[in-house]
Amino acid sequence: MILLGFVFYTEASKNSGWKKFYKYVPALLICYLLPAILSSLGIISDKYSEAYLIASRFLLPAALILMTLSIDLKGVFNLGPKALIMFFTGTVGIIIGGPLAILLISIFSPETVGGAGPEAVWRGLSTLAGSWIGGGANQAAMYEIYGYSQDKYGAMVLVDIVVANLWMAILLLGIGKSKKIDAHFKADNSAIEELKQRVSSFTEKIKRNPTLTELMVMLALAFGGVSLAHFGANTITEYLTSNFDAVKDKDGALSFLGSSFFWMITIATAFGILLSYTKAKNYEGAGASKIGSIFIYILVASIGMKMDLGKVLENPGLIAVGLVWMAIHAGLLILVAKLIRAPYFFLAVGSQANVGGAASAPIVASAFHPSLTSVGVLLAVFGYVVGTYGAILCTILMEMASKV
Repeated sequence: MILLGFVFYTEASKNSGWKKFYKYVPALLICYLLPAILSSLGIISDKYSEAYLIASRFLLPAALILMTLSIDLKGVFNLGPKALIMFFTGTVGIIIGGPLAILLISIFSPETVGGAGPEAVWRGLSTLAGSWIGGGANQAAMYEIYGYSQDKYGAMVLVDIVVANLWMAILLLGIGKSKKIDAHFKADNSAIEELKQRVSSFTEKIKRNPTLTELMVMLALAFGGVSLAHFGANTITEYLTSNFDAVKDKDGALSFLGSSFFWMITIATAFGILLSYTKAKNYEGAGASKIGSIFIYILVASIGMKMDLGKVLENPGLIAVGLVWMAIHAGLLILVAKLIRAPYFFLAVGSQANVGGAASAPIVASAFHPSLTSVGVLLAVFGYVVGTYGAILCTILMEMASKV
C-alpha cells in the first residue's frame, strides 16, 4: 500500500519531472514493477503475508462485483465481433507458437528442447500452453495428462511467471500509447468510446459524496457477493467432481469445471451483472468502481511481488523458448489487428484473457476504463473453456516438432 500510495501521489504531482515520467510510463506498470524490484532484492516477500492469495481470492471477486454494478451489457455487446476475433487470434498464436518456438530453438540449441520420457521438454511446455490459453486449472490438467517430471516442473513454472509477466508489462506500457497505436492500425474505437461515454455520463448524473452508510452497504454487497461466490464455487465443484467422471478426470478437457477459482469468478461476475438491474446500480455514483479499482491495484502489486527478476537468467534456454513463443503470439495479434483495424484495447485484453486469465485480463481492461473491466472477465471465461482443448492440440504439434 505504501508503494501504491507513492505511485498515485507522484502521478498526481505538479512536478514537471514526474509529469514527464508518467507521460511515457503508465502508473499501472510502476505499481507492478516496484513490488517486483523490492521482492527480487529480498526486501519484501509474498511468502509471509499471502498477499496474492488474499488479493486474488477475496479482493478480485469483490472488485468484479463493484465494477460490474453499473455495467451496460447492451454497450458491451455493441462492441462487435472484433473482441472475439482478437481473443481467438491470441489462442491460435499460442497453439502455433509452441511448436514453432521448439523448431527455431532446436536449430541453435537442440538440447534445450530435447529430453526423453517424462523429462521430454515438450511435456513440460504443455503446462505452459494450458496456462497461456486458459489458466491454472488448465495448466494442472496438462501436467496430469502428460506426466512431466516433478523435479523439472519448477523450471516451467518460472518460465510461465517470467515470460507472462514481461508480456503483461509490455502491454501495460502500450496503454499509454494506445491512441498512437490505434491511429497506426487505422482502428475504429468509436464503440469503446461510446461505452465509456455512456458509463461516464451515467456516473456524472448520479455522482455524490458517499456517506458512511453507503460505503458500508457497498462493501456489504461486494463481500456478501464474495462469500456467495466462494460458497457456490465449493458446492458446485464438489457436486461436479463427485458426480461426473469427465470433470473429476484431471486429464479430461472438462477438468476446468472442477476449478473452484473458475466458478468463483463466474459467480461473482454474474452477481455483479444481476445487481446492475437493481437500484444497487446507483452506488456507482458513490464510488463503487473506485473502491473496485483499489482492490485491482492491490492485486497488481501482489502479482508483482511474485516476480523474481533475478531468476530471469537462471535457465536462459527455456526462457528463450518462452520469449520466442510469446513473440509469435504477439506478432500474430499485431498482424490481425492491423488487418481488421482492431483497437489496441481488443489486442491487449484479447491477449491477456489467454495468457493471464481471469486474474489479469480485468486489470488490463480496467486500465483503459473501469467500465470495460467486464469485457476482460467475459473473455477470460472463454479462455477457461477452450484452454484444455487448445493446449492438447498445441502439445500434439510440439511433440511432432521435437521429433523433427
